[in-house]
Amino acid sequence: MSRNVTVERLQAVADNLRAARDPIADPTNESPTLRRVRAWQAARLAITFADLRDSAQYRQAAEFFLTDLYGEQDVSWRDRDLARMMPTLVRWLPEAMLGTVCDALELDLLSHRLDLHLARALQGKSSRAPAIDIAAYAAAYRTSCTADERAQQIDLLMRVGRELEHVVRVPLVYGVLRIARGPASRAGLGNLQTFLERGFAAFRAMGKADEFLRIIGSRERLASRKLFAADPAPFGAGFDEPQPAA
Repeated sequence: MSRNVTVERLQAVADNLRAARDPIADPTNESPTLRRVRAWQAARLAITFADLRDSAQYRQAAEFFLTDLYGEQDVSWRDRDLARMMPTLVRWLPEAMLGTVCDALELDLLSHRLDLHLARALQGKSSRAPAIDIAAYAAAYRTSCTADERAQQIDLLMRVGRELEHVVRVPLVYGVLRIARGPASRAGLGNLQTFLERGFAAFRAMGKADEFLRIIGSRERLASRKLFAADPAPFGAGFDEPQPAA
C-alpha cells in the first residue's frame, strides 16, 4: 500500500471517528450507560489477563493493549490531534508507524461503535442507567452486534500487535520517534507522540510477541464464542463478577 493511500485511509478513519463520537449526532456518547459499559469491560479484561499484567516479560505490552488499545480511557484527543494536525502528522511520522496508527484508529472506531450498540441494548427503554453484570452484559452482547463484527474487532487487535512487533525491528524508527518528540510537542501532538512511544517501548521490552498475541487472541475469541452461545460462564468457571472502579 502506497503512502498516499495510507494517508487517505487515515483521513477517512479520522473523519468517521469524529462523526461516531459526536454527542449531537448520537447522545449515547454522553450517556452514563456507555461509561458503565467501558468501565465494566475494563474490569473484566483486568481479570482475564491478570497473569499477563503480572508477568515481567508481558507487563508493559499488556498495559498498552488493555488501556491504550482496548480500554476505557478517553481517547478523544486522537480525534482532535488528527483533525488539527493531519498534514504535520503525515510529514513527520515514519511510514511504518503511519499504517499502524491507521489500524489502531480503525480498531478504536469499531470498538466505539460496538460499545455504543451495546450501551443502547443495555439501556433499552429505561430512563436510568442499568446495573451491569455478566448475565446482562452477555444478553446485550448477543443482541447488539454480530459474531463477524466481534471477530473483526479481535482480528484488528491482533493486526496492530503484529505491526507493532514488526515496526520495533525496523532500524532507526525508534530514533526517528525520539527526534520527533520536540517537534510533536510544539505542534500539539504530544499525546499522540507518547502513545506511539509507549507502544514502541512495550513491544521492545517484550521481545517476541507470538505467545502474547496468541494468549490474547485465543482467550478473546473463546469468550466471544461463549457469549454468542449463551454459555452461563462465558469468561470461565469461577470467574469473579467484575467490579469496576467507582
